[in-house]
Amino acid sequence: MSDIGAARSGTVGGTALSWLLRNHIWVFLALTLIVFSLSSPYFLTVNNFGNILTQGAFIGILAVGMTLVMIDGEIDLSVGAVLALASALAIGLQDHMGVLPAILLALLSGAALGFLNGALVAYSGMHSFIVTLGALIGIRGLVFVYTGEDALMVQDFSYTELPEIYLGPISLTAIIFFGLALFFQWVLSSTRHGRETYAVGDNIEAAHDAGINVKRHKIINFTLCGTLAAVCGILLSMRLGTAEPNAGRIWELWTIIAVVLGGTRLQGGFGSMWMTIGGVLTLAVLRNGLRQLNTPNYVELMVMGAVLILALALDKVLNRREAGP
Repeated sequence: MSDIGAARSGTVGGTALSWLLRNHIWVFLALTLIVFSLSSPYFLTVNNFGNILTQGAFIGILAVGMTLVMIDGEIDLSVGAVLALASALAIGLQDHMGVLPAILLALLSGAALGFLNGALVAYSGMHSFIVTLGALIGIRGLVFVYTGEDALMVQDFSYTELPEIYLGPISLTAIIFFGLALFFQWVLSSTRHGRETYAVGDNIEAAHDAGINVKRHKIINFTLCGTLAAVCGILLSMRLGTAEPNAGRIWELWTIIAVVLGGTRLQGGFGSMWMTIGGVLTLAVLRNGLRQLNTPNYVELMVMGAVLILALALDKVLNRREAGP
């Protein structure tokens, strides 16, 4: 082979590898669909497809907010606890103020807690991992204080009708997830806030020197993340008709797995809602497929741990390729 031919072959090979690395989530999703379709005759059905979308939508709504925070170079471990508090308030306050005011207050609780997380990260100088870990513990304790360790049951059953709306096999919950993901993809790609999100995550000092109000920016994204966690909690309580004090436990880990699996960098500065959608769908397919095969819970956890390690390895490889030789 001539030198020119070898060079071209190397360029094509490098381009193909680069494409696979950047779009790994869609390849992985296709492979999981094929494997589980061959493993179970009940997997690739219209009803199960709808179940996958609905099951993934709850983690997906959390993942939309987490993507914003992680592109900023931060992380929010409190989303599961915020979800639980919002679901408890949305049901627990209905007897005192009605359904709509209770929902509004639940949303405001998520926004307020997200704002508090963002303010502490922005002004204290503490890492968001520590701040939101403390918030996770504190908010979860507050949920138990409010509920008295018992599940709260809905009294007005009209509250549970919204999740029962379907467009074919696709639930309204799944539609809300995709709508939020598409909206925030537009925010990231077409607005000043989106451009600043990438800039802050890529190089916070350069972003500050460019005139970006970094503190305000981080507070906004944490507030959005908390609000979306509250949305998820409200939708979950509508679907179940109850608010469990343990609702959303370890969901922050599932959310982080989905976002990292989709290619959002832990270091910040890189990611998209498109890839997060892929990560959420892949995670939902994996969990659904394993349950179709009656896999024990501990095996499912082991598989998810392996998937997270794979995602982190890909994250490291991509960072190395971006840095160059």
